[in-house]
Amino acid sequence: MPVPRSIIKQIKQIIPPLNGTLHKGQSGRVGVLGGALDYTGAPFFAAISALRLGADLSHVICSPTAAQAIKSYSPDLIVHPILREDASYEKVESDLRSLLSRLHVLVMGPGLGREDYMQSYARLALSIAREQAMFVVLDADALYMVGKELPLVKGYCRAVLTPNVVEFKRLSESAGVSPDVPTKERAGEISKLLGGVVVLEKGPVDLIARDTTGEAASLEASKLDEGDEEQQRVREVVEVDVEGGLKRCGGQGDVLSGTVGAMLAWGKCYEDGAFGDGSIPASRLPLLAAVGGSMVTRTSSRMAFQLQGRGLVTQDMLPQLGKSFSEVFGEDLWAGDKGRL
Repeated sequence: MPVPRSIIKQIKQIIPPLNGTLHKGQSGRVGVLGGALDYTGAPFFAAISALRLGADLSHVICSPTAAQAIKSYSPDLIVHPILREDASYEKVESDLRSLLSRLHVLVMGPGLGREDYMQSYARLALSIAREQAMFVVLDADALYMVGKELPLVKGYCRAVLTPNVVEFKRLSESAGVSPDVPTKERAGEISKLLGGVVVLEKGPVDLIARDTTGEAASLEASKLDEGDEEQQRVREVVEVDVEGGLKRCGGQGDVLSGTVGAMLAWGKCYEDGAFGDGSIPASRLPLLAAVGGSMVTRTSSRMAFQLQGRGLVTQDMLPQLGKSFSEVFGEDLWAGDKGRL
């Protein structure tokens, strides 16, 4: 089933114009929290994908054990090796508060790992992000963290969770989803039980669900000022069946985290009034970003597979992100009315 035209139209509204009216940073400042001794590729893929889609700045917040490797992958990334195992909690908290205050979105999980100190800093960063009303994307070991402590994300409608099949099963069990719930309704049930977070269930067809009809949903907890809370009770599931590549390899989920993060950063700029008419409520932005990121990532996977076939690796997808964006949403011109999406 094709993505509804109405949703694609709304996604286009949160894409920053390329007409010379915006200054550096108003097309999105993205943070990726992850990168430890054994994991350097994942945070790189997430951060660089955000840039390749069109975010202005991309920061990686990592352990010093990963910093040099990530810096060597690209000079376009801003790397902050502040997650020191031997640092005081107060020092890291101060650094995180200062850094996150300058960002629009925080992507958590790629390369995070499960070491105690990294998980502790991730919990701290998520808490600060919620205080600052940031949009967040949770993937990989950030989903492991949330699965063990559901209150970390419960009720926060600015969050997007991107589980694969194993992570989805674990999250379903943690949230208490009944095994009797039909397969295609489980993402929505997780969203409902977690208070309206957007769930992007990765698979042959990506399912993006948002359900704010449960008791755990709260506009106040999400710092959303959108009037009568009862009027904001919605249940929505979008299927993204855009053709993807036939080769699955490690790192493609990190690309998805980065593209969703970039679109959420655009959404935050839109919410803050940098561009657009403000007609789309902030509570809808996570679902739009998840759908848009899924469509572009799947398209880039198809394009890269057509070139590389069985030998496809995740790096092959990066040059295709801009082309995929143009295929999905139209030519990326936006010089006034000429070429406008």
